[in-house]
Amino acid sequence: MTGTGRRNGNEPPIGRRMAELRARRGMSQQVFADRIRRSKSWVDKVERGVRTLDRLSVIETVAAALGVAPDVLLAGKAPRQPVADTGGDVERLRAALARYDQSAGGKPAPSLAQLDAQAGYAWTAYRNGHLPQVLRLLPDLLGDGRTHPGDTAELLVRVYRLAAQVLVKLGEADLAWLAADRAMAAASGDPSRAGLAAISLAQALRALGRGRLAMTAAVAAVHQLDLAPAHVRRPGVTGTLLIEAALAAAVGGDASAAGELTQRAAHLADGQRQYDCDGVGCGPTPVDLARALIATWSGDHQSAVTTHRRVTGGNAWHLLPAEHRAAHLIDITHAYLDLGDPRSAGRALVAADRIATWETRIRPVARAALTAVIRAGPGAADVARLAATIGLTR
Repeated sequence: MTGTGRRNGNEPPIGRRMAELRARRGMSQQVFADRIRRSKSWVDKVERGVRTLDRLSVIETVAAALGVAPDVLLAGKAPRQPVADTGGDVERLRAALARYDQSAGGKPAPSLAQLDAQAGYAWTAYRNGHLPQVLRLLPDLLGDGRTHPGDTAELLVRVYRLAAQVLVKLGEADLAWLAADRAMAAASGDPSRAGLAAISLAQALRALGRGRLAMTAAVAAVHQLDLAPAHVRRPGVTGTLLIEAALAAAVGGDASAAGELTQRAAHLADGQRQYDCDGVGCGPTPVDLARALIATWSGDHQSAVTTHRRVTGGNAWHLLPAEHRAAHLIDITHAYLDLGDPRSAGRALVAADRIATWETRIRPVARAALTAVIRAGPGAADVARLAATIGLTR
């Protein structure tokens, strides 16, 4: 038994709980160490039980960076973040993903055209940041799509992808990986569909802290698209995969690969539409936002903020989907916090909440960022109101 100890036979040591929560949020040891202003060696020793984590002030700092209450680390159970008033929708989605049978249960299946329309509606809701609405739609879409007698490969790729991306946002990385893997299987070797599925697979693997695997999956999909006939290739999909590969490389600590992949994405992005019906975002603005995140994860926080301010000050920023803008604002708070500027971090969170409320209200990463902001000291009234609304206190 290590210095962290166990309070009962079923409870893992506090260091192991810290490691599990960190991995669930897709953070490497180095990234997490930077967030809590400790060394990677310190994080590694705590997670292996070599070093004791027993000071309350340190536990509070670690918990805030992980987006959980301190008693989660102390008690050993990580409760799921509330999903507003969606009730058991996450569990319904889990059950839908767990099913392998092809029985429709006697219920008449909607036509393929109806299912396509419903999937399109769900993607629109996602781009507008209406996560609870998407959660309510997904279980039935999965069930109906899987049991439909027609050729639903394209539909299933779209729906499984959407499920994976929503689950990543909700901190359900393992379940997101399952959904993304199902999307890959549904793609049936078609390079275009497989490329779309690989976008979500890379996101899920990155959320699991598997940056190298995520980069490999995305780059492999790019290679397959490059080998495909010209009429099959989709530059937007290729560019998005390159962005995902670059982000994964940054999470894995490979700054050189991240820079090279971003340059390739930027070359493809010129003249591209920024988004299409598949949620693919490869234009100059998404590439620049990715550069800001890569700089954040690489520790170049000033460069990240400079890029962020330049991009968000342009007209193209407002053309991005609400989901993308709010998600970026939540992510950039880490750069502000690491620069010792919690007020700007708070303003970014308030702006994200105005753009897409559910991004800040139900995502663990947003709660973690807001917790860090309010713990940094007195802030603006609108930040305090947001914290009170979500139920966070100093």
